[in-house]
Amino acid sequence: MTFTKYKSYKRLRSLAKKPIDLSKEGVLTPNRINRMVATSLNMKLFYGTERVDEEVMSNLAILAEESGAIAKMHDMQSGAKLNKIEGYESEDRMVLHTAMRDFFEDKNKAPAAKDASDLAYKEVEKLKAFCAELDKEGKIKHVVQVGIGGSDLGPRAIYLSLKSFETGNRKIHFLSNVDPDDAAAILLEVDLKHTLVVVVSKSGSTLETRTNEQFFVQKFKEKGIDPKKHMVAVTGKGSPMDNPELYRQSFYIWDYIGGRYSVTSMVGGVTIALAIGMENYMNFLRGASAMDKVALHSSPHMNLPLMGALLGIWNRNFLDLPTLAIIPYSNAMIRFPAHLQQCDMESNGKHILKDGSHVDFETGPIIWGEPGTNGQHSFYQLIHQGTTTVPVEFIGFRNSQYHVDVDVEGTCSQEKLLSNLFAQSIGLATGKHSDNPNKVFEGNRPNRVLFASQCDPYTVGSLLSYFENKVAFQGFIWGINSFDQEGVQLGKVLANQFIDLFRKKAKGEKLNRADFPLGQAFIDQIDGFKMEKPKFGKPLSA
Repeated sequence: MTFTKYKSYKRLRSLAKKPIDLSKEGVLTPNRINRMVATSLNMKLFYGTERVDEEVMSNLAILAEESGAIAKMHDMQSGAKLNKIEGYESEDRMVLHTAMRDFFEDKNKAPAAKDASDLAYKEVEKLKAFCAELDKEGKIKHVVQVGIGGSDLGPRAIYLSLKSFETGNRKIHFLSNVDPDDAAAILLEVDLKHTLVVVVSKSGSTLETRTNEQFFVQKFKEKGIDPKKHMVAVTGKGSPMDNPELYRQSFYIWDYIGGRYSVTSMVGGVTIALAIGMENYMNFLRGASAMDKVALHSSPHMNLPLMGALLGIWNRNFLDLPTLAIIPYSNAMIRFPAHLQQCDMESNGKHILKDGSHVDFETGPIIWGEPGTNGQHSFYQLIHQGTTTVPVEFIGFRNSQYHVDVDVEGTCSQEKLLSNLFAQSIGLATGKHSDNPNKVFEGNRPNRVLFASQCDPYTVGSLLSYFENKVAFQGFIWGINSFDQEGVQLGKVLANQFIDLFRKKAKGEKLNRADFPLGQAFIDQIDGFKMEKPKFGKPLSA
């Protein structure tokens, strides 16, 4: 049975015709705020500012039950082959990113999950020994992670979230873009004699990553430095990068780990552990694993990821709202929305069901966001008074990371930050009436607040798992495959055709315009711009 055929779907469509109006007097009360709170681990989800009531929540729970969402989550974490499209060529793989952190309480006993967890823990042990070796040598002052997509966005977001927990004096850099200016800028900051380059590519053949890797190989050689002593690989076993002659150390990942779900594998592990230390890194994994267990709970009210997924489906499919802004009120989480953008949109931006038929409903929303109060002086104007209603998922923390603050006019900065967070949540919901139309806030704008004690390793791990499992739940309920990414392949194919044109042109070969006429047209148009010979040097002053 498909999403639109469930009995609960029809009931929810009916309820969505007259949803609760949060802006009406007497609707958003202290009792509603206190009643509509879901709690798991060290987090609370305040959803009284969503356009839901008890009947809506009850039918959303039935929707989860009808779609078998919890059973599918059990299947995923146990190693069932969920990454597939029935009757068509597909990746046909297990989805076991949760096994990459399943080292703690209540381990999954399913054979596939246990095998994957055992393999992952061997890599953790290798990483522990490698970190100790580097600490003993005391030579590495810079770490550069080279990778793109899931090999950059997630690790970068988590590192920045936990930068305040750094244990040494290493400076961390990330290089993802094939733009040569990105690499050149990093080269200006590092001392190659004291730099470790972590090259991440599961296939060992990612074009941008191998290009940037060679950038550093050449620079090491120019300085008379043996690249092997300064480079490690994170890749699939047996890939072109799994080569002890080229790398000081190889760490492994497996084909059942999707790039956007790979942060808790060695894809994120090497750099994050080198930055914050093994103890903090293990607490990060512990938090993620604990939330994975929460995602198996049968009651939505006790299952934070499922609750978030259901509220998102209500907004997307029943209130017909196409976007979701994710706004962390913590500057440490500055790149977290970008990671979640990939995690959600690459997973659920799909137009076919798992049987290959076309969907007859909307799937993944457009995800975007920026940190806290900065956004209030930017895009909040549209969120409050624009013609498009934008649901918001706020993230907040009771305590700051550094515990360094100042009291100004009777309150500290953290209290001012939280005041802004909760004020925005209430203001979006209730709005404000005025005789001046320019000062009218219509309100009734749905939002929720995910709140924790502190942005620490355990909590960041829990947050990561919350969003990963929320996305998976939505895919289960919609009946789509959240674990492949065919949508990114077409651009890669066409880019390689362009690269071939540039290569032939550089060699002076005659181009066959019949091979790729549209590409040749672009090449012709940019020929008027002279391409300067690449060089390395400090940027010119203005």
